[in-house]
Amino acid sequence: MEAILLSNGKTSGDAELLGYAKKQILTVLASRKVSKAILIPYALIRSDYDDRARDLEKSLGISVTSIHHFDKPAEAIEQAECIIISGGNTWMLNQMLHEKDLIVPIQRAVREREVPYIGWSAGCNVACPSIRTTNDMPVRSSVVLPSLGLFPVQINPHYIDAHLSGHMGESRDERIAEFCAVNPTESVVALREGSLLQISGNTLSYFSAKDQGFKIFRHGQEITEHFDTTALNSLVPFTCS
Repeated sequence: MEAILLSNGKTSGDAELLGYAKKQILTVLASRKVSKAILIPYALIRSDYDDRARDLEKSLGISVTSIHHFDKPAEAIEQAECIIISGGNTWMLNQMLHEKDLIVPIQRAVREREVPYIGWSAGCNVACPSIRTTNDMPVRSSVVLPSLGLFPVQINPHYIDAHLSGHMGESRDERIAEFCAVNPTESVVALREGSLLQISGNTLSYFSAKDQGFKIFRHGQEITEHFDTTALNSLVPFTCS
């Protein structure tokens, strides 16, 4: 499997989309001889699908076509050299993946044909077993349908542990702790801005453009921060490094 799961599409100061992870992405594209990709942009609500495809073409140097141009989306996935899933609203994205019957075709493409998968924010979240750890409002549906399940642990992208002055609502840590209390057998990996998890073959690695760690949340256990994936050894079927 080749998958790059990014917390976000840009960091402060980035001129290009996915700029902070360009080295990792281009290495995968080159190793797989990828010249074109299918963009799944259903998470976008106030942005143009084709504009997002053009941004990716400019950044990655390959041809990128939005899946909405295909009459039969599932068949497009079956022929894809690379699958890119944009950030945006996770609820909208997951609902559309089900409505367009794309869950199984994407799973088979990534797992069986080893088609590279690149997803950030919402595109990272849908790679998990469910979208229950998204930060987004359920604008499309209040039903939590299964996601792609390419990564076996829930991820919380855009993780931030800063406390805003005057904010009286729950912090992100408190929200994730609530998830773990309701789902005590599950863990959550919290990815900060500018960071990613990469699956290459059977190896799982971590990268942060800001040299920051990721956090692991478990019910009844202390929150821990890590700078490599060895802490995930007991949670994932991959070789952690």
